[in-house]
Amino acid sequence: MIDCIVAGKLFGTPEAKTGKGGKPFTVAKVRAATADAETIFISVVAFSDTAQAALLALGDGDAVSLAGAVTPKAWTDRNGQARPALDMVAAQVMTAYTVSHKRKAQQPEQQEGGQQRQPHRHGDYAADPGELDDGRPLDF
Repeated sequence: MIDCIVAGKLFGTPEAKTGKGGKPFTVAKVRAATADAETIFISVVAFSDTAQAALLALGDGDAVSLAGAVTPKAWTDRNGQARPALDMVAAQVMTAYTVSHKRKAQQPEQQEGGQQRQPHRHGDYAADPGELDDGRPLDF
């Protein structure tokens, strides 16, 4: 396996599943462009709660960056030509929401009267992919 960071767009909707031992995981497909304008498909599986919640909050076509371990693969297209692919175990997931949320948290907010308030910091995503850990809904 190779540790890497990939960026692309979701191909289809991520799915939550449960393994034989009862452990939950999430699967997704990501389509990424290569340097020679080809497309490579990445089959993604996420086991951590935060990575699963971040993936499940996204839909088909949403931009995403993933960090984790990849294994190179190949598949054969309809014309019999071998095409590259990757299998990834995603440890971290970053989306446009994550970036804007972190930037907003870093900026001091203005209180009434012109005083600056310390930024409110949030923890990881909650188990419910539609809420943050403090129960507030995600606002895409």
